[in-house]
Amino acid sequence: MATQLTRRQRNKLSTPGYFIKRLRDNKIITLRVFQKYNINDARKWTILADPGNASVFITCYENLNEKGEVLFHLDDGGKRFNRNYFINTHSIEVVVRELLDKGVTQTDSTSEFYKSKQAVTIES
Repeated sequence: MATQLTRRQRNKLSTPGYFIKRLRDNKIITLRVFQKYNINDARKWTILADPGNASVFITCYENLNEKGEVLFHLDDGGKRFNRNYFINTHSIEVVVRELLDKGVTQTDSTSEFYKSKQAVTIES
């Protein structure tokens, strides 16, 4: 049975749809990778930002170190981001600025990964 999200829940940065929409609004191509982690796992979802270029995996963690905490782990194999690089924020602008500062590219419809409304999904 599908759970109906309230407006407040939909606009939380820890909600994958909202996070992806905001990255795409900033012209960062984003692919869904996985969001069905075990209920006891602190990981909630993983996406891939700027595939084929920076290829940064972003994983959202909830309650990793303390209750109510939301962290975003950015992993590109240590090329732009140090290993175990986490951002603790409630602002998408902080995440976008960090991505852009480290060389993640903004794109238009000419990218091979761009689809209408960027509806590309990779999910197991």
